[in-house]
Amino acid sequence: MSDVLTDYFATLNKRVKPAPVLVSGYLTRVVGLMFEAVGVRAPIGATCAVESAHGEIEAEVVGFEGQTSYLMPMDDAHGVVPGAKVKPLTRTEQLPLGLELLGRVIDARGHPLDGKGPVLTDNHQAYRSLPINPLNRRPVKSPLDVGVNAINACITVGQGQRMGLFAGSGVGKSVLLGMMTKGTNADVIVVGLIGERGREVKEFIDEILGEDGLQKAVVVAAPADQSPLLRLRGCETAAKVAEYFRDQGLNVLLLMDSLTRYAMAQREIALAVGEPPATKGYPPSVFARLPALVERAGNGGGAQGSITAFYTVLTEGDDLQDPIADSARAILDGHIVLNRELADSGHYPAIDIEASISRVMPQVVSEEHLQRATKVRQWYSSYRRNRDLISIGAYNRGSDAKIDEAIAMLPQVESFLTQRMNEVISYDESLIKLQQLTQRAFSNR
Repeated sequence: MSDVLTDYFATLNKRVKPAPVLVSGYLTRVVGLMFEAVGVRAPIGATCAVESAHGEIEAEVVGFEGQTSYLMPMDDAHGVVPGAKVKPLTRTEQLPLGLELLGRVIDARGHPLDGKGPVLTDNHQAYRSLPINPLNRRPVKSPLDVGVNAINACITVGQGQRMGLFAGSGVGKSVLLGMMTKGTNADVIVVGLIGERGREVKEFIDEILGEDGLQKAVVVAAPADQSPLLRLRGCETAAKVAEYFRDQGLNVLLLMDSLTRYAMAQREIALAVGEPPATKGYPPSVFARLPALVERAGNGGGAQGSITAFYTVLTEGDDLQDPIADSARAILDGHIVLNRELADSGHYPAIDIEASISRVMPQVVSEEHLQRATKVRQWYSSYRRNRDLISIGAYNRGSDAKIDEAIAMLPQVESFLTQRMNEVISYDESLIKLQQLTQRAFSNR
């Protein structure tokens, strides 16, 4: 071996450090949801046991400054006393993964919530996964049937695509997610209910998802009353479960409700540690973690399947320029906007096809399908832009042929875009309906 290589390997060996020795410490301060401890030697992400009057509670190391470690408790902090012992745990938390998860409702740590007993599987893996090499991912080439006519026909989603579902509160996001679970042709459905009210979790499972939808689904619930650490982990748990099924060669539909509450949980943790706020109160770490979560979805490589993901984004006051909404649009492959005005008028699902877009639609549909969908968009957009003039009688028929055509086609377009909550319209049916709707316009060419 040459002297150059000998020196290189000698230098490399000096850089290899032994695994850090875990050392216990004690609490010195509790501020809000954050524990401050000294003497603790544990890496970020490690789990520690903190003594309390009611037994040990678990907390995760989320930061440090000098000799002070910052820990976020996963459970209620009542009973913690000054000087309580903090002991790092050598075990690493792992999730139960397997086909046994189908039909089950679990929490952020993989514990069952449905009263059906433990998840009996021999396969356990860590929460975090290594990202897939982007050059190993298959391109998005095949459409995914979601059972919703407006999406199948006008905002076609491809297998492995990542979409945003943008809406304010009470516009029908959860109902639309439930319609997708019943109508999709995906092999497995993973639903992440993050930051929801406990009542809404129960309603979604019993009334919207239903017994039939639950059979091929896994629900991960981290309600609003849980710590921000568990809400953050709930999203990672749902992503990990979806990754497992993708690695088995299955096509997975991941429904995450919501990306906004994931960002809010990270904001709570970051501000408690002392990270300065940047954009409208959101620290920079929030915008670093969003793409890390979203990039876990998508197509795999080789014999792997795909994860088609829908992330709901709450828009405060229906403002699409909200910092989380604006950031999500930049990292997702398209977005579906739910319009409150449509919902108030009884138009369900309240999808605004004018403001919605699927960036991979040209790659997964035929040229004829794309042209017919564009025609429907043109009719819908022409009418909405001139609706005020039409409603007050200021528009004279015959002034513009395109507007006249949009007025004539409006009842059919509205009927085409609406759908009952329990109705499932397959992708092939959507194509037939789209062809029938646009038949006259294309027969005149």
